[in-house]
Amino acid sequence: MRSLDWAIVLAYIVWVVVDGLRRAKGTDKIDGYFVANRSLPWWVVGLSVMATQMSAVTLVGTTGQAYLTGLRFIQFYFGLPLAMIILSVTVVPFFHRAKVFTAYEYLEPRFDVRVRTLTAMLFLVGRAMSLGVTLAAPAVVISAILEWSLPMTVLIICVPMIVYTSLGGVQAVAWTDVKQMVIIVSGMAAAVVILILGIPRDVGLGPALHMAGATGRLRALDFRFDLRETYTVWSGLIGGLFLMLAYFGCDQSQVQRYLTAKSIEEARSSLMMSAYVKIPLQLLVLSTGVLVFVFYVFQTPPMLFNRAYDARVAAGPRAADYAALEQQFTAAFDERRRAAEQADRAAFLAADDRVRDIRARAVAIVKDTTGDEGYNDVNYVFPTFITTRMPIGLVGLMIAAIFAAAMSASAGELNSLATATIIDFYRRHFVTAATDAHYLSVSKLATIGWGLFACVVAMSAANQGSLIEVVNRYGSFFYGSLLGVFILAILTRRATAAGAFWGLIAGMAVVLTVAFTLPIAFLWHNLIGAVVVVTVGLAISAMAPGCTDIHTV
Repeated sequence: MRSLDWAIVLAYIVWVVVDGLRRAKGTDKIDGYFVANRSLPWWVVGLSVMATQMSAVTLVGTTGQAYLTGLRFIQFYFGLPLAMIILSVTVVPFFHRAKVFTAYEYLEPRFDVRVRTLTAMLFLVGRAMSLGVTLAAPAVVISAILEWSLPMTVLIICVPMIVYTSLGGVQAVAWTDVKQMVIIVSGMAAAVVILILGIPRDVGLGPALHMAGATGRLRALDFRFDLRETYTVWSGLIGGLFLMLAYFGCDQSQVQRYLTAKSIEEARSSLMMSAYVKIPLQLLVLSTGVLVFVFYVFQTPPMLFNRAYDARVAAGPRAADYAALEQQFTAAFDERRRAAEQADRAAFLAADDRVRDIRARAVAIVKDTTGDEGYNDVNYVFPTFITTRMPIGLVGLMIAAIFAAAMSASAGELNSLATATIIDFYRRHFVTAATDAHYLSVSKLATIGWGLFACVVAMSAANQGSLIEVVNRYGSFFYGSLLGVFILAILTRRATAAGAFWGLIAGMAVVLTVAFTLPIAFLWHNLIGAVVVVTVGLAISAMAPGCTDIHTV
């Protein structure tokens, strides 16, 4: 990176902190700090919801995954529009009328304090782990650029985000998210332009995409019904529906967004923005990954994008084998490029197979030399393109976009973690009658504490494979079971507190058992958890006397 690029990144970080501090006005009471006095317009809430999803995990992990496998990840979101409609009719009016700060607060008058506390605890554990992954993505980029240690880069990202989140509350987070979405989309659009310009003129975009299509990267739909396959139309429509219902309906990081809206109608409009815009925006990100593949069909890529161990491999016992593979890779790449330029589909596919085989053997050598079994380079694909192929100035814009994505997602999650910690635990169980000033002070400390915890998780998350999959695998351990509790609470009057509590425990037990013993894709864990909780919860409730006399909020 050049001086201009660093100036852009530095200016962005300073601006985010200053703007966050400016937004701290009106947050001297918990209603302002946690839910922005329920005063935000729908479009701000909607953009904040999308910014929380459009994390650096999306920019780094999703583009890398699309480089390797193409557009099929888009099926993950097929259940989203239907989920937004269902939630707009059900949980949005429930939560707004209840005037709660957290989703789990609603469960105490509906069931009891045990159910509220257990659901809040599951949220805290799951969201804190996922937050660590969202921080790991930009850390990968910065460490690759500067050759700094991962702990140092994680702290560089965390500190500004913790500062403006702890001081400004949800209002600072929401309004900063609006500006950050503009930076993210602008950066991605700039990357797409550079990628298209990198395709030789005598080849053209259409024929180049045809070569990508020959490898299956443009195949977005898979209609096979296979529980072992992660991304299919059915896993997206069914498993994805339950994941989205749980994420937007039970996860405090999302619920807190539409609790800040002025009214029920504005909260519904904010969710419908995601229903209409999320899939096209995700297609932009995935298409960028595919275009990176097309770009590197004609422009020489590194054999491996993750170059962290180059020096160790070069000095290791298999250095000669690795050097020989690099020569083979160059030859295979040249053959693949010529086949693409001549539109020779069969020769292109044969050469592409050789390229992939050489890369796999190179990865094996790295693992054997370093002992790092978690080594991968999927999360380094897009950062490598940014730092080696984009022009001066645009590199800074893209790094700023990754910072924006990391901070917007992480700040919202930090604020929600602090909210649940204070409202569902500290104020409920420990200090029940303090002033707003006291709760605000403790909330800021909770924000800092959760931020530091997430930093520790981030330091171990970068080598767990595709980060976009990692974050959703973490969430799928919890989301389905949480959703089952809210289904019992809102849609079934027969459910009792005992049924909800033991149903939740049964759901978690079954999901964890399935996750670690059966080859079932993680999207289906959400459906399994919800079904088990509802089934067990209703069965236990049916055995309780007077189970139909249930009060609701």
